[in-house]
Amino acid sequence: MLHLPHYDDVCAAAERLHGQAHRTPVLTSRTANQELGAQVFFKCENLQRTGAFKFRGAFNALARFDAQQRRTGVVTFSSGNHGQAIALAAKLLGLPATVLMPLDTPASKIAATKHYGGEVVLYDRYRDDREQICRDLSEQQGLTLIPPFDHPDVIAGQGTAVKELLEEVGALDALFVCTGGGGLLAGSALAARALAPQCKVYGVEPQAGNDAQQSLRTGAIVHIATPKTIADGAQTQHLGEYTFAIIRREVDDIFTVTDGQLVDCMRFFAARMKLVVEPTGCLGFAAAREMKSEFQGQRVGVVISGGNVDLERYCALLSA
Repeated sequence: MLHLPHYDDVCAAAERLHGQAHRTPVLTSRTANQELGAQVFFKCENLQRTGAFKFRGAFNALARFDAQQRRTGVVTFSSGNHGQAIALAAKLLGLPATVLMPLDTPASKIAATKHYGGEVVLYDRYRDDREQICRDLSEQQGLTLIPPFDHPDVIAGQGTAVKELLEEVGALDALFVCTGGGGLLAGSALAARALAPQCKVYGVEPQAGNDAQQSLRTGAIVHIATPKTIADGAQTQHLGEYTFAIIRREVDDIFTVTDGQLVDCMRFFAARMKLVVEPTGCLGFAAAREMKSEFQGQRVGVVISGGNVDLERYCALLSA
């Protein structure tokens, strides 16, 4: 039986993260408010350490290692943001880190992971089984596997972002959260249910990879082929057991958006809010824009999950 994390675990994670993670700003935009006819509050995790919310869950998980685990180190798999977060958290806590990353990971994310001290192992995301490779490394070298999303300590750490958001702005009517493997969405839902019980919690994923939407609506975890989308942080094939159990219980619905809508949001953030946001980080706002007729006069929260994108790719997407 799964021992699911609770809001108390989110609070404990917040204590461990105090002085380690940034308390990222909550920004507003008059233009966004006018467009949606609502008050919109953006939680800017693109300004978090390593450029994404992932540092929260990574540090929380590694901070709970015992002495033996710290000696042998950690292994993980990641499309970029979680890998960087694990590498930095491991460096801060003085333990070795091995990060399995796809061959097509943006070069900036691979470079950053190495810069933080992580040992990078590359694999083909369309042909190789990343989870099996990590399990093999774990068994062969005695490493502790901390997956990107399906772990109670990771989920609890990610929930601290929405905990901060709600503490700062008060109750919301709706909350939009980027969704890949579901760690951020599950943790956000735990915080929202505790601090704003009436708030509608929505996950958002790429249209090309709607496994979470299918899973929520069918009541069982749906596995898909690796989706082809510019939202590389959401190119997951399925939710995890922990994340699905929480999402199924606490999340109101999951929506999808197109790559074109993500690019439009990237332009909005750059032009109107002077923010560099990666495609995955635009998922929540893209869905909120599509649903604006439902939130007239309401208070809407949007989690911007990250800002890690190669400048060349960023410029190419914006100029297309």
